[in-house]
Parts: sequence; structure tokens; C-alpha cells
Amino acid sequence: MKIAVCDDERVITNEIVELIKMKLPKADVMSFSSGEEMLKAQQNFSIYFLDIDMAGLSGIEIAKEIRARQAQESKSIIIFVTAYREYMEDAFDVNAYHYLVKPVKEEKFFTVLDRAWKDAAALEENSKKKILIKSSGMSKNVFLKDIFYIESSNKKVVFHTIEGSFEVYTKMEVLEKELEESFYRCHRCYLVNMEKIENYNSNTIQLINGEKLILAQKKYPEFVKAFMCYAKKGGIVNV
Repeated sequence: MKIAVCDDERVITNEIVELIKMKLPKADVMSFSSGEEMLKAQQNFSIYFLDIDMAGLSGIEIAKEIRARQAQESKSIIIFVTAYREYMEDAFDVNAYHYLVKPVKEEKFFTVLDRAWKDAAALEENSKKKILIKSSGMSKNVFLKDIFYIESSNKKVVFHTIEGSFEVYTKMEVLEKELEESFYRCHRCYLVNMEKIENYNSNTIQLINGEKLILAQKKYPEFVKAFMCYAKKGGIVNV
């Protein structure tokens, strides 16, 4: 896993890098003095430490670009480090993991970094999980992160994925049990990948690709509980 630190104040950048190295001496850390420089590098990082108020692109603008690039992929952890508390609401809009206020307190920084590192490791591990499906007479390994949802259709189920849709002869009950950690049976016809949820209300779940699924009203309280549990365990959240 790689970590990026972006701040236009070199003293702050060096301080954060030093703190990371103290806690994680083997971490692969890269530092940047501007958002433009970091984005130009075209690198993917597991964790980003971003200043918000910088010359040129702000940390919020950088985070929006990162999220746009990761629209249908696993999300990186973004931590803002800033002297201004008033940007906190904007930070939530880009699914920020945490918001550290300067001057950074060492103990607080280590606590956040340790949790972020563990969650990033869990996300990376989850991104490698696959399921073997048999479609049109062929066996195919599909990454769970590439599945939007699974739909029951007569005696078959349809996997709706980034690469397209695949019909499989199996039962929803079998898949529900196999995928219970990160998928939820929101309706008798649907198993939704919680990683792909953009927002929801008491009867509808909207996915990051724009599709909407029915959420059975009687399941709403249970769904919210399951979604919160999934998020607490380090699951990717787009809501």
C-alpha cells in the first residue's frame, strides 16, 4: 500500500511524512507540494493526506477528482489535514475518512493513521475476493468489487457487473449465504453490493451507476443496521 501527502507548506509535509515513517517505517510514502503535481503523477494511493487550503487546486477539488477516477472502483482513504474547521461539511461530500486540524497532535495522528492503515488493508484484501460463476457453458471468476447487484430471474440469476450482465443457474439463497458480508438481500429479487450504494431511502436504493433497486419497506430497519455494520468493519461507503 502507498500513502500520499499533499500540502503546499513543505514544513507541514515533512512533519506528516516523518510521523508516518515513525509509525510505519516500511510504508511507501510520496509527498507533493500541490494538487496539480499529485494528480499529474497518475498514481493510485491507498491513503491520502490532503491539505484543504492550497494555492491552485484545493484539497476538496483534489478529493473530487480522486473520487471521479474511482467512480466504479475501490475507494481510497482520504484524510484532510487543515487549519480550518469550516470545511468539514465539504469533507463529508467526498466521503472523507477523517478531518485533522492543524497543528496536528502526534497522539491523535497516530490513532487515525493506525485505524486508516488497518482499514486500507482490509479494503485491499476485499478487492481481491472473487466468486466463480458458470455462464453460457463457461466458468468465469468475477471480482466481488465489480458486481453492482444480483437479480433473480425465473429459475436463473443475473449478475450485473462492470463488464456486463451474466445469467447463471443457481439460487439466490445460496448466493445470499455466500456473500453475506458485503451484499444484502434488499428485496426477494435483489442482492445488492453495499460497496456500490450511492444513497437510499425507506423504499429505494440508488447505485453509483445510476440504477435503482427496490428496498422492501419491512426490511428497511434491518438494512440500515446491516449497512452501518458493514461500514464499521471498514467497508467502502459512497453514501
